[in-house]
Amino acid sequence: MQNKLRIIGGEWRSRVISFDDDPDLRPTPARVRETLFNWLQEDIAGSHCLDLFSGSGALGFEAASRGAKKVTLVENNPKACLKLRANVELLKATQVQVVSGDVLRYLASDAETYDLVFLDPPFAHNCTVEVCHLLEDKGWLKPHTKIYVETPASLILKGLPKNWQVLRHKTAGEVGYHLLAHKSNS
Repeated sequence: MQNKLRIIGGEWRSRVISFDDDPDLRPTPARVRETLFNWLQEDIAGSHCLDLFSGSGALGFEAASRGAKKVTLVENNPKACLKLRANVELLKATQVQVVSGDVLRYLASDAETYDLVFLDPPFAHNCTVEVCHLLEDKGWLKPHTKIYVETPASLILKGLPKNWQVLRHKTAGEVGYHLLAHKSNS
């Protein structure tokens, strides 16, 4: 199924969404999504989720399918945004909002807080740590927000905000995936 992926669990389980044919889009593999959402199963229902560099929207739609109250997808590729909006309509996903724009610019704007953040930038951008600091410094995180970060498997996450704790880490092929927790400074 080229340029299509299946939602793994929740209300839209087994529904297929499509994404733009772009070599820069690298949807999170199904087995990684399954592991991630097993890790997060107690945190999804009623949560507010921010999916940065959303691309195919796999993570955001999976969260919405599993009961997230609000999901914001941020993507700068206009064609990808058109597909994201089409998938919102297909699924009648009223809790999902698509923001077309640059992630760094978006995070520099007025913040609202989120329970879960999915961070999966194109590997070539090398901006993961910068985005993590923007999330922390600009007030996007609640006291116990969980942050999922996807990186090249060979990348060692250094320089993260000091009050972030690594909860879990795994690799799958060329992908490293990490679940972190933001701990309030108060």
